[in-house]
Amino acid sequence: QVQLVESGGGLVQAGESLRLSCAASGSIFSINPMGWYRQAPGKQRELVATITTVGGTVYADFVKGRFTLSRDNAKNTVYLQMNSLKPEDTAVYYCNVLWIWGQGTQVTVSS
Repeated sequence: QVQLVESGGGLVQAGESLRLSCAASGSIFSINPMGWYRQAPGKQRELVATITTVGGTVYADFVKGRFTLSRDNAKNTVYLQMNSLKPEDTAVYYCNVLWIWGQGTQVTVSS
C-alpha cells in the first residue's frame, strides 16, 4: 500500500522560507506525476504545483517565482521550496499522486 508522508511545515514570518518534503513508499512514485495542493480554512483545496516524472513543473500563478518544486526519484521524495512566504500562503499543504493523499502539513505565515 502506497503512503505519502509530508513534513516541513511550521510557523514563519512573512518573507521567510520553508521547505516541504513528501516521502512516498512503494514504486508508484517514480512512474507518476506528483502534486502539491493546499487548503486554507473555509476554502476549497487548490493546486499549488505539479511535477512530471522527468522534472517538468507547472505552478499556480499565485506561487510563480516564489515556490520551486523538485523531485528525487532515488529517494522517492518531492520537495516544495517556498520562499518569500505571505500570510495568504497559510494553509494545510497536501502531497498527491494519483488517488493517494498525504495527511497534510500545516504552514502558517504571520504578518
